[in-house]
Amino acid sequence: MKAIMLMFDSLNRHYLPPYGNDWVHAPNFQRLAEKSVTFTKSYVGSMPCMPARRELHTGRYNFLHRSWGPLEPFDESMPFKLSRNGIHTHLETDHWHYFSPGGGTYHTRYDSWMFHRGQMADRWIGQLEEPAIPEGNPAAKPPDAWRQQWVNRENMPDEQDHYLARTVAGGIDFIRRNRDFDKWFCQIECFDPHEPFFSPQRYKDLYSDAYQGPVFDCPTYSRVTQDDVTVRHMQIEYAALVSMCDAYLGQVLDVMDDLDLWDDTMLIVNTDHGFLLGEHDWWGKMQMPWYQELANTPLFIWDPRHKRQGVQCDALVQTIDLPATLLEYFDVEPLDHMGGIALSGALASDSSVHDAVLFGRHGWHINCTDGRYVLMLAPNQGEHYEYTLMPTHMWSMFSQSELASATLSSPFQFTNGAPLLRMTPDPVEAKRSLADDTDTEVLSTVLYDLDKDARQVNPIKDSIVESVMRGHAKRLMKANDAPSEVFSRYGL
Repeated sequence: MKAIMLMFDSLNRHYLPPYGNDWVHAPNFQRLAEKSVTFTKSYVGSMPCMPARRELHTGRYNFLHRSWGPLEPFDESMPFKLSRNGIHTHLETDHWHYFSPGGGTYHTRYDSWMFHRGQMADRWIGQLEEPAIPEGNPAAKPPDAWRQQWVNRENMPDEQDHYLARTVAGGIDFIRRNRDFDKWFCQIECFDPHEPFFSPQRYKDLYSDAYQGPVFDCPTYSRVTQDDVTVRHMQIEYAALVSMCDAYLGQVLDVMDDLDLWDDTMLIVNTDHGFLLGEHDWWGKMQMPWYQELANTPLFIWDPRHKRQGVQCDALVQTIDLPATLLEYFDVEPLDHMGGIALSGALASDSSVHDAVLFGRHGWHINCTDGRYVLMLAPNQGEHYEYTLMPTHMWSMFSQSELASATLSSPFQFTNGAPLLRMTPDPVEAKRSLADDTDTEVLSTVLYDLDKDARQVNPIKDSIVESVMRGHAKRLMKANDAPSEVFSRYGL
């Protein structure tokens, strides 16, 4: 048995034909849906990028205890456990966050791995000559990072040089190289369609665009302030990159066909989270509540044992279920303290998986859904801590002020007896963990009925439903041994 996971970053399912889109050119996603089970109620867990990947390794929520960070010394890892049980694991990626201080312990859990350079502001090409940065570019990025992006772009003049093309080509090389061997897992992980929406012209030419302004393909995570033509332009830039992702998905499907892999190879196509492109008047992710466009993600799975294809599954599932699914597929015992459930039953017969799930970002809303209702619990100004033995943020070590506040906490259930450092976030990190208190949208507790309001335009007031959803949230938080102060901080 073999397994392939093709993972994209920041993929909004509303831009895919299998989920109802009628204007984005993505025929291979439709082809994939015809060959697999399409999940309609797949949800994120911990957000954003590296917290989601910690869940892919551990099958356990990250966001209740800490923010962005590495795998911890006590964490069990799905790829590592597969390796210990005779399944070769390989990571092919252009996801540059694996090589930052807050992500550096993930890729080493695989038997082999390849990193393709040049994404976003990856410090790839050391070039003192100034790149040709277009005049008037409105993207509000740090100047050094924005400069590095354009240095990188200049060194990828042709499509085959693009990091997405190189990543998928490398994954296909692994598949072809090992076609006659059994027991391997190949994770092809593409940072696209994450911003910047950098794609060759042939994908842009699939769309009609009335925009005449400066280059604008890298939105800031903020409120939408642009006019309708500019907003549409950004949506088209994203769509063009989705079309490029679709083309390279097609290459993976072609290999599945050419090598007759459908008989013995599981295929998972997924993402870590979505991306807002003007919905709810927001760009991006992070600062706003985790609306459906961010939290309800595309997920396609082909399981050669059940051979179900061209069907939709309405079972409530999420990211933490994927490691459990892969371990069960390879007949490997589950990890300790996993909250995820193997999806074999849902893949075979649409059987239910969860009655409710949590999702969110550390310090922000704790969200709970049962597949129909979503309760977004806003935090108050109560105690807020990071729990870790690996004190690194996204780009840096924890600050001296954070370390000075550290105390040793008692172990949690999943730390296998190890105590953790408990630290108060410094003001910069706290700002990232709790929005401006004048932003009522971000700091309000709200309840939505998705059956009647799928786009979450009109919150509802229903004390009975809210009580039930609060009960689900509290039960799941207890099951995941959430810190005691978290319950009071969210009114539970």
